Amino acid sequence: MTALFTPLQAGELRLPNRILMAPLTRCRAGEAHLPNELMATYYAQRAGAGLIIAEATMVSEGASAFWMEPGVYSGAQVTGWRQVTDAVHAAGGRIVLQLWHGGRACHPLLNGGTPAVAPSALAIRNDSTHTPEGKQPYTVPRPLHDTEIPGIVAAFARGAANAMRAGFDGVEVHGANGYLIDQFLRDGSNRRSGPYGGARAHRARLLFEVLEAVGDTVGRGRVGLRLSPLNSFNDMIDSDPVGLAGWLAGELNRFDLAYLHLMRADFMGRQGGDVVTPVRRAFEGALVGNMGYSPDEATRAVAAGQLDAVAFGSAYIANPDLAARIKRGASLATPDPATFYTSGAEGYTDYPAVGAAAA
Repeated sequence: MTALFTPLQAGELRLPNRILMAPLTRCRAGEAHLPNELMATYYAQRAGAGLIIAEATMVSEGASAFWMEPGVYSGAQVTGWRQVTDAVHAAGGRIVLQLWHGGRACHPLLNGGTPAVAPSALAIRNDSTHTPEGKQPYTVPRPLHDTEIPGIVAAFARGAANAMRAGFDGVEVHGANGYLIDQFLRDGSNRRSGPYGGARAHRARLLFEVLEAVGDTVGRGRVGLRLSPLNSFNDMIDSDPVGLAGWLAGELNRFDLAYLHLMRADFMGRQGGDVVTPVRRAFEGALVGNMGYSPDEATRAVAAGQLDAVAFGSAYIANPDLAARIKRGASLATPDPATFYTSGAEGYTDYPAVGAAAA
């Protein structure tokens, strides 16, 4: 396991190991979207990660796609997040905030009646979302006007500035899993013409403008990006996901990212292909792999230079001391999916560590 426990310089971020905590939406922020003391405890318990990537966080009001996820657009939310970052830093950890807009995955019942927005008027099909009125089908989103897009970019930049005010070490732009930026990137959800639709370079324009604005706000070496070219979650598809991934990887070099966080597979098992190889070939910065890596596979991938680090998701839910367990070769606990999106401490902060200090 030596490869996972060598330090990594990822832009301006100095990571003591290469076992990262992937962003995990846990819906503990309440209806006001306020980070709180319970969340501070949860993240501090996991401070042994080389880097914690905190959960998807709304950059603006009216952008909620989960019930009770956190935001970073108000002073109260900044104060709430400061509890979290202070606790993580006191425990010796490093933490960045994932900046997010749900796009067509938002629902009016979660946003005071505000319609969802997207690149095109295409609803998420054959699925539903949790709302205060129970599970509801997704609505047809309103296509954004080109003149509205600078406001979206500005919201990401403000969210980044607020994250730094809250004490985060950096930010991750959420360009994955069928949310707004991903909806623009892939041709299955972006059917528009003009400067933000059609050719790859146009579909990627929103992402590039967000990365530019966020990098100018917090410093380029403190910005990561998450992509999921194959993931069909949220009714997503692209006609050439491997080609899109390789092309994007090359284009991203000009943004001097701290890291690129690549989801290698499809939650739904509908689309396949190797996106890691073309991305590794084209991207010159730190590459973080994600989705289904065991500790052994992660070690081999990092030792071979295929990846620079690996982000673990569900394993971090039930194993707050995951890095220490991996180092010791200890067995891993299994999380309870029934408590992934509930409220309170059960299934959240009550998973015990097993000898992190001894590791």
